[in-house]
Amino acid sequence: MAFTVVPTALDGVVIIEPPVFADARGFFLESWHQARYAEAGLPPFVQDNVSQSSRDTLRGLHAQEPFGQGKLVQVLDGEVFDVAVDIRVGSPTFGRWAGEFLSAANHRQIYIPPGFAHGFCVTSERAIFAYKCTEFYHPETEFSIAWNDPDLNIAWPVDAPIVSQKDARAARLKDIARDRLPSFR
Repeated sequence: MAFTVVPTALDGVVIIEPPVFADARGFFLESWHQARYAEAGLPPFVQDNVSQSSRDTLRGLHAQEPFGQGKLVQVLDGEVFDVAVDIRVGSPTFGRWAGEFLSAANHRQIYIPPGFAHGFCVTSERAIFAYKCTEFYHPETEFSIAWNDPDLNIAWPVDAPIVSQKDARAARLKDIARDRLPSFR
C-alpha cells in the first residue's frame, strides 16, 4: 500500500490516503509522519485538536485572519462530510468549495491550507474528529461564514443541521469586508 496524495479542484487542498495495514486483529496506520508529509508539501503543525459531535451537527465555516490555520483533518470514529472554501481575495477559485466524506472506515485525511474556510457535518450517530493546525488558535481573529450561504451553494448532506449560535449568526461571504479576508499570494 502506498501513501497517496490526491489533489482536489482547489489548489492546495489535498486528500491523503495513508497506507492501512489490516488483519483479523484490526488495523494499523501512521496518521502523521513528519518526513513523509513534508515530502508531500505539508507544513509543520503546532497544535492538535479533537472534537466529538452528534448526528446532524454542522461546525463551520470557520477561518482566522490574520494567523490563518492550515489543518490536517481526519475522523477517528464515525463519518463526516468535510468542506473547504477558498476565501482568498484574488484567487481564481474564490468562493468555490471542495467536499469529501471522511470516516473511521476510509481513513482519509484532508489538508486545508491557510486562506480557506473549513467546516464539517456529522453523518453518523456521532463522530470524533481530529485535526492538526499550522497556527495556534487566535479567537480574536476567528470569524465564521454562513454554512448555508446561497452564493457558495454547498451540497451539505443534512437539511436541518444543529449549529452553534455563532455559526447561526455568521455572515455571507459577500458581506464580509474584503480587508478582513486573506489575500491570494
